[in-house]
Amino acid sequence: MPKSVTALIMLVVILSFGTFGYMFIEHSNFMDSLYMTMITISTIGYGEVFPLDTKGRIFTMVLILVGVGFVMFMFSKITEAVVEGELRALYGRLNMKKKVLGLSDHYIICGFGRIGRVICNLLKEADKPFVVIENNPEVIQELAELNYLFLDGEASSDDMLLQAGVERAKGLISVVSTDADNVYITLSARGLNNDLYIMARSSGTDGGETKLLRAGANRVISPYYIGACRMAQQLLRPTVTDFIDLTVHSGELGLRMEELTVSDHGKIANSTVKDSNIRRDYNLIVVAIKRDQGEMLFNPNPNSMILTNDTLIVLGDYSKIKELEKMI
Repeated sequence: MPKSVTALIMLVVILSFGTFGYMFIEHSNFMDSLYMTMITISTIGYGEVFPLDTKGRIFTMVLILVGVGFVMFMFSKITEAVVEGELRALYGRLNMKKKVLGLSDHYIICGFGRIGRVICNLLKEADKPFVVIENNPEVIQELAELNYLFLDGEASSDDMLLQAGVERAKGLISVVSTDADNVYITLSARGLNNDLYIMARSSGTDGGETKLLRAGANRVISPYYIGACRMAQQLLRPTVTDFIDLTVHSGELGLRMEELTVSDHGKIANSTVKDSNIRRDYNLIVVAIKRDQGEMLFNPNPNSMILTNDTLIVLGDYSKIKELEKMI
């Protein structure tokens, strides 16, 4: 049972004990007895509402010992709860900042609205480190319940971005509600880290995407445009769309499409697709190869070279993809 409920029950019991005690001993009415009980246990002491005989005074002394002790106990618990709550909140903020300071190659999510929630959920599923910057108290409470790393403040503030580790971050995703705020956040982040990958949300209004790109965003996404295209593709090419959904989201086919970066110490660096034995050993399909300079080779032939820092887009069983990732 919660402590607050227990305290309330105890208070009702003491009030009932005092009220009915006075009614029985002094033959007073209910309101006078209740009033007498209240001023006694609260130590206000306005004076006796009705004359007390010896039994009434003895009862009053007992009520004082019981009631005043309870009131003092209640005040101590309330004070303890307030102090502990403040200390716990302070410790929580300090601990959160300490964890954020330990992040590197992480993502900074600016805004935890509908889009931000989905992004954070997918990053968590992929086991990627991230921190959220949000200033809405209700949303902050939700972030705490989800056990996400977060900072309470304005994402456009240089100080807040520095606290979020913008200088060490791998990327920043700005998905607050307005284009103007996203532009401001992008400008601030780009000024603090010129090499940071920045993705920003656009409302789709004329000029919005252009302004975000000028502000320094690497990629601008309009959820409305993407949603419309997705709906149109579902009408025009439903089977293709369903297949892509299955491969991207690891659906019923058990397939997954992932991108893997080829390191210089990997076993397949500087070899051909055929010699890498990706298909033979892992039963994976190399859908495309993206060169370090940005060139994209779709459906590469067996003699296509796999170079250091290339990004392989492979399709197949997710467990096999994870095995290949360790090898390259």
